[in-house]
Amino acid sequence: MYKDIAIELICGFLALFIMLKLLGKTQFAQITPFDFITTLVLGNIVGDAALEKGVELTEILYSVLIWGLLIYAVTKLSQTFTGFRGILEGKPSMIIYKGKILYKELKKNNLDLNQLQHLMRQQGYFSLYEAEYVILETNGEVSVAPKHEFGPPTKNDLNIPYSQTNLPIALIMDGKVVPGNLKEANVDEKWLKKQLAIKKIKKYSEVFYAEWQQERGLEITKF
Repeated sequence: MYKDIAIELICGFLALFIMLKLLGKTQFAQITPFDFITTLVLGNIVGDAALEKGVELTEILYSVLIWGLLIYAVTKLSQTFTGFRGILEGKPSMIIYKGKILYKELKKNNLDLNQLQHLMRQQGYFSLYEAEYVILETNGEVSVAPKHEFGPPTKNDLNIPYSQTNLPIALIMDGKVVPGNLKEANVDEKWLKKQLAIKKIKKYSEVFYAEWQQERGLEITKF
């Protein structure tokens, strides 16, 4: 019995993982009410079927497949027909317009002032009156366009000369070299060992994390 449950859960988990990968990253990131419901049902299908006696593994996989195909079909329809997309995902709501809080839109979206303040603080704005426009997105987050006097200055505003932005690259993680990242950073292990020697580090195992960025050089955190 326990063996059968373990096998069904493992296979169900793999089936769910593959299905969600095929459906795309929006199932994890920009969660809408539709995404939440579909993902919840997929999990319940596997969980209930695995613990229910007499349910075959093929029945679980078949259920996941059918539900996944339904989600895929609905997603494709929403991408093709914008009206259908609005029904499934909802539409963004303007809750502050030209500095004015729209009371009716707040009530329509079941959002109170405390919640609005919390959402705006997450975006770095601590007063409702700092915003010129605020849009409540379909995933429950807000996008804020600040008033002119509260907007952050850009590099153009400050006349800062242009410089190329380079991504940081992790060269050592948990005491182990990341070979692919060495190549990406256009360095080799000989160079890396030389840099570690300057810091009086003899082995990779002494390094918890090492990151390279062209502007900052190599930064190291030891265990």
